[in-house]
Amino acid sequence: MKRIFLFLVTNIAVLLVLSIIVQVFGLGQFLAAEGIDYVSLLVFSAVLGFGGAIISLLISKPMAKWSTGARVIDGSEGTTERWLVSTVGKLADKAGVAMPEVAVFEGAPNAFATGAFKNSALVAVSTGLLQSMSREEVEAVLGHEMAHVANGDMVTLTLIQGVVNTFVIFLSRIIGFIVDKAIFRTQRGVGPGFFIASMVAQIVLGILASMIVAWFSRQREFRADRGSADLLGSPRPMIAALGRLGGVAPGELPQSFEAHGINQSTSRFLGLFASHPPIEERIAALQARR
Repeated sequence: MKRIFLFLVTNIAVLLVLSIIVQVFGLGQFLAAEGIDYVSLLVFSAVLGFGGAIISLLISKPMAKWSTGARVIDGSEGTTERWLVSTVGKLADKAGVAMPEVAVFEGAPNAFATGAFKNSALVAVSTGLLQSMSREEVEAVLGHEMAHVANGDMVTLTLIQGVVNTFVIFLSRIIGFIVDKAIFRTQRGVGPGFFIASMVAQIVLGILASMIVAWFSRQREFRADRGSADLLGSPRPMIAALGRLGGVAPGELPQSFEAHGINQSTSRFLGLFASHPPIEERIAALQARR
């Protein structure tokens, strides 16, 4: 119920902010004079912006299983699987959330958590992660993923994505209208200038929006690291796990799940678009908590 309320409040807030922007810059009168109903455009932008993000969230679990080949385990498959399920169950109890599905997928070291609801999530680890880390380090990674689940990070990231999507869709079309009328001087309806300018504006604004989403994603990684330290009672295991990850190349995940897995960028510029902070910064942040 809390998440539904947050979703509705976020939508209303976005519409109000965009309405204020339109009025402050006097765009309302301009659009009305051109026969354009900006309120309908606002609603259209919100539905389109949030719709895609929400649908992606709702189908995230089956898509994650399908795209990574993850197999759900129950602990009966072997000693390692039994330990994994038991450890996730213990962490879920400490985090105050329901037991998520636990899965294993083939590949280089990586792990992720996903799901539309924190009480029906999926936590998956790769075979490479299990082979390259000690059990204490794996437990720290699992604690990190369970912190994501307990914090509702999947839902929050979806809301952020929906907000920026709405701004991009709405503002790109407003820019398209202005360019079409002021530069291409289309007298009635919309001309090619609208479509060209809207497309270019959507690309540029989309790039800026992705930087905002990436910044938020990096902040939630720091918070999940702290969450792992709290669940395990010490930051030491997570520091060790991060140190281990810093020495290996993380396995690739499908693009739609990159923000949920282990990822790092070595380029300062590309770091603006990275979903995860550099390993060194994450370790430093945990060491500061000692």
